[in-house]
Parts: sequence; structure tokens; C-alpha cells
Amino acid sequence: MSGRTTSVSRVLTGLDAIRQDLEACYRDLHAHPELGHQEQRTSARVADRLRAWGYEVHEHVGGTGVVGVLANGAGQAVLFRADMDALPIEERTGLPYASAATDCDDGPVAHACGHDMHVTCLLGAAQLLAQARDLWGGTFIALFQPAEEPGDGAKAMIADRLTGRVPRPDVCLAQHVLPYPAGRVLTRPGPALSAADNYRVIVHGRSAHGSAPDKGVDPVVMASMLVVRLQTVVSREVAPLSPVVLTVGSIHAGRNPNNIPDSAEIQLNVRTYGDDTRRQVKTAITRIANAESAASDAPEPPEIDHFGSFPPTVNDQETTEKVAAAFSAFFADRAGTLDLQTASEDFSEIPKAFGAPFTYWGIGCVDTVAYEAAARRGTLSSDIPVNHNAAFAPVIQPTLDTGVQAAVVAALAYLGTEEK
Repeated sequence: MSGRTTSVSRVLTGLDAIRQDLEACYRDLHAHPELGHQEQRTSARVADRLRAWGYEVHEHVGGTGVVGVLANGAGQAVLFRADMDALPIEERTGLPYASAATDCDDGPVAHACGHDMHVTCLLGAAQLLAQARDLWGGTFIALFQPAEEPGDGAKAMIADRLTGRVPRPDVCLAQHVLPYPAGRVLTRPGPALSAADNYRVIVHGRSAHGSAPDKGVDPVVMASMLVVRLQTVVSREVAPLSPVVLTVGSIHAGRNPNNIPDSAEIQLNVRTYGDDTRRQVKTAITRIANAESAASDAPEPPEIDHFGSFPPTVNDQETTEKVAAAFSAFFADRAGTLDLQTASEDFSEIPKAFGAPFTYWGIGCVDTVAYEAAARRGTLSSDIPVNHNAAFAPVIQPTLDTGVQAAVVAALAYLGTEEK
């Protein structure tokens, strides 16, 4: 057994002693979710724990972000990110520690994406590394990010001088719970998560009485044709081997059934994996919106607003191969390959700001028996709740142990774990 493997195992022996506390921490976070930029309670608890373990703690970075830095002699610097925010969803898991929290407008809030698990796993890794400083060298940076869901939390931390507050990392790491069997650790070099772009298109007509449509220009018909035509972008314009998802998620026009309104608005979301495809789809949206308006003899051209985006998550090849090898050595057949994901993330903004390579992987979080039974029935999509579903919640074990172990194994692949 190599010195590196021995050191990893020795660091992780401490997990038995802290497991019960980590499970309690997870239940507490799950029961007290907070929306993006409102993570006051969560960040305070994170900071208190980091400080107790000897970390140099930076609070209120980008609003509610927290960064803990543990310098432990010569060696590389590793940054590990966990996102903290929850979603405006009413939880329907039936768990004894289910959220009953509400936001400032009394709307329901729940950790329906698993960020509470991410926070707990990083806290576990941070504690184990602090307790075993004789087994590694370098600097560990534990970054707890706000507001991943709205997509501006990473940028907020960067704008608040993140890169000037902490050492430049040699590598950045992150993980996310996903609806795969609990205990699995899944990596993917290259494109892993899609870019996401939101567009708002307002088409203009001319209002008229519903009994006299010839006196107006109907933006409802215009918007309806636009929705249909946009579906051909993926099926008829983008190359079949270039994955793209285009979803029209909102359409609004008028206020009563007997009036042709002046305008109609649609909102759509686009997922792509490459810059060329991203530009191609944007160009198509603009062209089609203008053409439909012209075809309807609209009194003015459409308004097209690009109002929100996430970057693609493209894992560094060398970094991913190194971490995947470490996972294979530790997890054996529980390590595998992550499917290409159509979800999106803002994590990559952080390594981009530092000019550092990164890798981002998935952690299975579904009860294995339930998953395998659904797979046999062919009902995974209907029987296994996915992230952002009101019934989504990771099984605590072995998800928590696996997430802590994966974080430690990946970090120690860089932190000089030869015995000191």
C-alpha cells in the first residue's frame, strides 16, 4: 500500500467519530433552508465550525459567502466549493426533519436540490483534514457559496475581492448529489454540465375588439407561431450530434377573452455545450422572432432580451483523470462515469477567476433498493424524484459518508499526502 493511500485511509479513520454530529448537522440544515443571498443562518453555522477547527475564516464574501483557509506548510493549494442556497419549493418528502420554513413573503422554502448535503460533506472533509494535519501538506480552502440557484452567487463572491482574500488555488473541486444509487461517485472529463441562457421575447401587435380581429394585429397568434417555430431550431438547424435543449417556459398576453392585446411575451431557456452552438441558437431565436413579426405585419419589431445565463461546466482533462484515478483506487467499483448533464451551474466562474483548472463530479443519493427496483420496472423517471422535485431528498447514508470521503480523497490527491 502506497504512502498516499495509507494517508487517505488514516485521515478518513476520523469519520467514525464525527459521523453522528455530521448527520445531525445535515438534518438541521435541511430543516432550515434559506434562499439565495439570504443564507445568514447557514453561513453563521459554517463560519463557527471552521473557526473552531483553526481555519482562517472570511465571512460575508459576496454577501453571505464564507471561505475557510487552512494553511499547513509547503504544498499545493486546493479549493473545494459547496453551494448553500435552497429553493422556493414546498417540501413533500414526509421526512421527520422536513422543512417548514418560509421566506420573507411567507412562501415555502426547501432544500430540494441537495445543497444542504454539499455543505455538510465539505464541513466533514474540512474537519477531518484539520484533525490530521500531520498527514498532508499544503493549503485547503473550503468555500461555501451563496446563490447558486439564481446563478449570481459565484460572481458576487468574485466581485467582492475573493481572489485577493485567499491564496490562489492550484486546482478547484466541487461535487453535486444526483439521482443515482447512493454510494456511487461519477466523474466526466470535458463537458459535464450545459450552459444555460434565458431569453425574453416581446412581440408587438395592435389591439382591437375580439369581434373585429381584422382591425388589429394579433400578437397572441404571433407568439403561438413563434413557440411552434422555435421547436424546429433543435430538430432542423442544429447538428444531430450537438446536444441542445430549448424550452419555452412562459407565455403571457392579454387580460380578458374579448380583446386582442397590444403585445405578447414568451420566455425561453436554452441549454448548450459549445460556444458555436450557443451562438447558432441565439442567432436563430433572433431571426425567427423578427421573421414571425414581419409575417404578421407587426407595427414594430420584437424586443429580445437575454436576461440570465450560466456558463458551461467543462472539466479539465488532466485534473479529472487524476481525481478519477484516486476515486477508482478508493471506491473501486463504486466509481464510474457521469452521464452528460443538461443542468447548469455557476461553479466554473470561481476557477475561471483564479485561472485554475477544475473538476466537478456527481454523488449518487438515492436508496439503492428503490433505484434498482425502479430500473427493473423501467420507471426511473416517474418513481425516483430528481433535483428540484418537491419529494427530492438524499438518503443520509451512505450519501453523507460517500460525499465526505470523495472530498477528502480528491483533495489529498493534491495535498502532498506522503507521510511526514
